[in-house]
Amino acid sequence: MSAADQWTIENMPNQSGRRIVITGANSGLGFEATKAFARKGGEVVMACRDRGRGERARDEILTEVPDADLVVERCDLADLDSIEAFADRLQEAYNELDVLCNNAGVMAIPYRETADGFERQFGVNHLGHFALTEQLLDLLAAPDAESRVVTHASEIHERGEIDPERLVSRIAGEDAKHSYDKWDAYGRSKLANVLFAYELNRRLDDAGMNVTSLTCHPGYADTNLQRRGPKLSGSAIRERLASLANRLFAQPSERGSLPLLYAATAADIEGGEYIGPGGLLNMRGYPERQRSSEASYDRELARKLWRISVELTGVSYEFDSHTTSA
Repeated sequence: MSAADQWTIENMPNQSGRRIVITGANSGLGFEATKAFARKGGEVVMACRDRGRGERARDEILTEVPDADLVVERCDLADLDSIEAFADRLQEAYNELDVLCNNAGVMAIPYRETADGFERQFGVNHLGHFALTEQLLDLLAAPDAESRVVTHASEIHERGEIDPERLVSRIAGEDAKHSYDKWDAYGRSKLANVLFAYELNRRLDDAGMNVTSLTCHPGYADTNLQRRGPKLSGSAIRERLASLANRLFAQPSERGSLPLLYAATAADIEGGEYIGPGGLLNMRGYPERQRSSEASYDRELARKLWRISVELTGVSYEFDSHTTSA
């Protein structure tokens, strides 16, 4: 990759006058992206499961970026009621949004359920963001300029498998517990992220809306995601090993946030693209356009996943009602 292709935060366009929502903004990649948007003059709504952690993260950013325009809001992606309440507050407070970063997630954790009874990785990583995006679509469709929805995926989506006939039993109820493999569940949720991002873009385009959807992955970045699973499992040894692996092999979380920032701000980006680091094994380096797994381009699978997600979350996605321009 040439020096001209090494896109960094310095290449980000000015974000003054733009409003960005980032889920999971209090730590890891979401924290770094929030700080970068703030440095560039953007107003950032920090959607955090724990409001106290969100406020501490905001205060930390303010020590580095004193004029940062940051708003902390509680949004628990494991609870559809919390998502609806968060979206309602934004609808009351704002007339428009420019970017929605579906960033928050959990990785390879022991079996847990969401407040609505879904396997937690699929419920948070996919269903929570699926519901949130629909409920913010009016705000995203409002601006004259094109808005973007960027959904954070992972290269692990390549090992993900989704069988529409078995999906509900795999993510809800007793079958989910008995057939649970934490890495299979994570891969399934991340494949769902990519399928959703592509299908959303197709539907937005068909509706003639001024919103585009794309997806990205961070490669191997040093965040607390790698330590979360071992910690919840009560394995201090695996938690220490995860921390050691991060120090030895992972790129810093600031570098890991670049694909998300590129997808959200680069002028030459188009809907339906997949952005990731272009270095060794796509695990580190500067952002570039890449190709996701073959399964992620299966339009019939995407449509079936969409239908199931609507049924599970109860959101409508009536695109015509959101359209502001033909």
